[in-house]
Amino acid sequence: MRSVGALLADGTAALRAVSDSPRADAALLLSSALSRGREWLAAHEDAVPARPEIEAFEALCNRRREGVPIAYVLGTAGFYGREFAVDESVLVPRPESEHLIDESLRFIRGEMRALDVGCGSGAIACTLAASGAAFVDATDSSPAAIAVARRNAERLGVARRCTFHLGDLIEPVLANRYGLVVANLPYVPSGDLPRRPDSASFEPRAALDGGPDGLVLYRRLLAGLAPLLEPVALVLLEAAPPTIARLAELTRSALPEFAVAVGDDYAGLARYVRAERPQV
Repeated sequence: MRSVGALLADGTAALRAVSDSPRADAALLLSSALSRGREWLAAHEDAVPARPEIEAFEALCNRRREGVPIAYVLGTAGFYGREFAVDESVLVPRPESEHLIDESLRFIRGEMRALDVGCGSGAIACTLAASGAAFVDATDSSPAAIAVARRNAERLGVARRCTFHLGDLIEPVLANRYGLVVANLPYVPSGDLPRRPDSASFEPRAALDGGPDGLVLYRRLLAGLAPLLEPVALVLLEAAPPTIARLAELTRSALPEFAVAVGDDYAGLARYVRAERPQV
């Protein structure tokens, strides 16, 4: 029987070909299999797990070796200091999207009504609602994604501040008005979609594919967005560095009264469009 330290070493070696952080991944998987924290692993490397626990760890490692994102293997992903349930029906929340939360929290005044378009797991919607300063409507065209988002809202205790709508972009909420709109829509050009064994290829194609130039859904959103916005409003749209300049142009055209700027991610890459209509 192998010890915790030996299992970590074996898992690290097994995951080296598919992960940029194989030891961290192995530790997360072993923590899950043993139902122990990573601190416990570090302090008990000589402990010998039971056979069923070792088999559970090996099964988790095998899934990760296939390229499956570790968030799907574990069933959870961290975002803005919280853990969200995820599965293969939703994108794994990215650290880059946390900039949308930072921008939103700086802008929100009073108990503002916000809209999250294409909510996926509900990471953005639930995080905004958890701030206590926003009531959030969220839309998605995937019934499975809406189910995950609702589950996360319940888990995080924000279900009373989040309302999830199944439907296309803003169609379910056309009668409403918002001071804040956030969207992280599919923005990968169809020709650039990831392929196996890239871990992103395991994520739902519909949540990645932005059409020929990556901006098909954003064009549709911007075409109908203006009537939903309050006199003082902020719009935040996440995309990728190759498409962000064009998205900024589309936003200026659709929202001519707004001041439009491009924001960078943690790596200093252009990542999102910020459009604000200030009070006059």
